[in-house]
Amino acid sequence: MPYFENCIGAIDGTHIGARVPPELQAAYIGRHGTPTQNIMAVCDFNMCFTFVLAGWEGSTHNSCIVQRALMEPSYHFPFPPTGKILIIN
Repeated sequence: MPYFENCIGAIDGTHIGARVPPELQAAYIGRHGTPTQNIMAVCDFNMCFTFVLAGWEGSTHNSCIVQRALMEPSYHFPFPPTGKILIIN
């Protein structure tokens, strides 16, 4: 698989249903009209999670979560070694 030669894993987001107080629901309403949390996960090719960032409002776009994970040192994002890549879905 030459397309994935230097790839060590993948990043993707998913939405999980959330129970939120009525006064906070607007920010958690996802594209399907229900309150959700947007969760970003990184996994390797052994299907093991190497990083999870949970708790984001359902209205938050995946790209915003990835960018924040990359920029915020306190999240301890597992950057790939030089010459290796992660696929962002």
